[in-house]
Amino acid sequence: MSNKQTLIALDVGEKRIGIAQADTSIGIAVPYDTIEVDGYEVAAIVRLVLSAGADKIVVGYPRNQSGEPTAQTQFVEDFVEKLRDCDAEIVYQDESLTSVLAEQQLAARKKPYSKGDIDMIAASIILTDYLEEHR
Repeated sequence: MSNKQTLIALDVGEKRIGIAQADTSIGIAVPYDTIEVDGYEVAAIVRLVLSAGADKIVVGYPRNQSGEPTAQTQFVEDFVEKLRDCDAEIVYQDESLTSVLAEQQLAARKKPYSKGDIDMIAASIILTDYLEEHR
């Protein structure tokens, strides 16, 4: 990634979508927000992409322990199809164990946290993994 890019990561779930952002010139993924899955989530993501000037959307790609697709994989692929008209490039990044890691990080802080917090942190882990693989 030689040119500066703005990236948005999505941890797509059936109830919420965790969001993280990064600027490749800095290379640090930052948890940003969550969006409720309520029928308006695609429009909300498109607005976010436009307002952030995002060049790329990094979407967490779920697989089972053996690396094979799951029912959730199909859900994510179907969701991504709805984003195809967005001006940003869409790429997948393996999301194996990101929610587990996110919950461990939050629990270590010894402060209350929500499922939305887990989703945001998971999105930032997905984005961090992507940044590390593409340096």
